[in-house]
Amino acid sequence: MEIKLFDSELKVMDVLWTEGDTAARHIAQVLKEQVGWSKTTTYTVIKKCIDKGAVLRKEPHFICHPLVTKDQVREYETRELINKMYNGAADHLVAALLGNQSLTSAEIKHIRQLVEDLK
Repeated sequence: MEIKLFDSELKVMDVLWTEGDTAARHIAQVLKEQVGWSKTTTYTVIKKCIDKGAVLRKEPHFICHPLVTKDQVREYETRELINKMYNGAADHLVAALLGNQSLTSAEIKHIRQLVEDLK
């Protein structure tokens, strides 16, 4: 499922991915503590997630159920980044990431294993 989520919507989704099905009022409490949002702000963002098809509203008690997984959103966002910034060339993204990092031997070993697994 390809859904573009903005940073504010990702905050709502993070609560759902962490806690599972959750009452909207509880999401509002969590986000008030984390980022200082009002209940109205949180409900507005939840409504946007519902409209995009990322969240299902269940009754009673306005229970929110995530319709997309964190992995689905990561995959979509990664593809968007590769297409937007690297003209669809994933190897250019990897080169940019690795070129700016000081990696440990364990990290290098892990990356090599990931590449081997792709073969």
